[in-house]
Amino acid sequence: MSLFNVYPLYNITPVSAKDVYVYDEKGIEYLDLYGGHAVISIGHAHPKYVEAITNQVAKLGFYSNAIQNPLQEELADRLEAVSGCKGYELFLCNSGAEANENALKLASFKTEKSRVIAFRNGFHGRTSAAVAVTDNQSIIAPINAQQKVTVLDLNDIESVKTELEKGDVCALIIEFIQGVGGLDQATKEFFEQVDVLCKANNTLFIADEVQSGYGRSGKFFAFQHYNVTPDIISIAKGMGNGFPIGGILIHPSIEAKFGMLGTTFGGNHLACAAGLSVLNVIHDDFLMDNVQTISEYFIKIAETIPQIKKIKGKGLMLGLEFDFEVSELRKKLIYEYHIFTGGASNKKVLRILPPLTVQKKHINQFFEALVNALDE
Repeated sequence: MSLFNVYPLYNITPVSAKDVYVYDEKGIEYLDLYGGHAVISIGHAHPKYVEAITNQVAKLGFYSNAIQNPLQEELADRLEAVSGCKGYELFLCNSGAEANENALKLASFKTEKSRVIAFRNGFHGRTSAAVAVTDNQSIIAPINAQQKVTVLDLNDIESVKTELEKGDVCALIIEFIQGVGGLDQATKEFFEQVDVLCKANNTLFIADEVQSGYGRSGKFFAFQHYNVTPDIISIAKGMGNGFPIGGILIHPSIEAKFGMLGTTFGGNHLACAAGLSVLNVIHDDFLMDNVQTISEYFIKIAETIPQIKKIKGKGLMLGLEFDFEVSELRKKLIYEYHIFTGGASNKKVLRILPPLTVQKKHINQFFEALVNALDE
């Protein structure tokens, strides 16, 4: 049976990885500055992560949500402590798209409304309502397009106010740092006014932290750079360091009812073990401090390279914008210099999303290769 061909692939076959390095079947070492779409948070094959998963799968990998699972409660408590998000409740699922599906569904339940406000160049997943609020018509099928969605420009607070005051909006969903869209951010004033307007118009404010969360911005969540209180926070990617896990943090003003959300695999024992180990490593290894240190170092060097027209993002969720499309540059970095980087819907942006364990020597290696590649 052949695979359904939906992924354009680079001709590289990884067989192992360690920390910030990936190794292919020929033994070639690649510097991973993309982390598999910002999934690798604590480094590939971190010893504590491997130990936690190995020990758990030897005992109990899975049982359904029909029984008690103390690991879920332990994960929720640890997440509250490390993130600083006090008073929220946790619902566990399996991916970022699923997290956003549940966030949108919950908002509709809570408000008894159905329209959603989303933003230009936003990305929230490829399924059902999540893809409907994603600003990419090429991946929205007719069945998805039935959703009621209004897409607005970042920083257009007057349009947000006008739409919210119509009274039919259940949720406003936003990335505090856009991922696939190309690392754009709204202003502090915009985010904080949006928060106020949502609360005044019975609309739930959903922070999509699937890519920007878990320390990647230099704070645990990117929204924590601002004075806002999201009603729902979507999480995934770095949450499991490669193990499929996602979730939503739910404000206590939203009441749970049996059956309103559900999942077969979400919050299984093995996923919780993975999630707990990630939180412990982020905390114990001071990875958010490392993010800030390495980010400052990266930006300082990037500012010296004339071909880079703009540095975008925060922390270790960064983009380098050029005045040309970067697809050939990415290929050159992969095949000639053995460095993984990312692209974006903005074809002129090179995305940098390394494991949070990355060090200055790795940044030096990248910029040496980048300068050489640009000069060829």
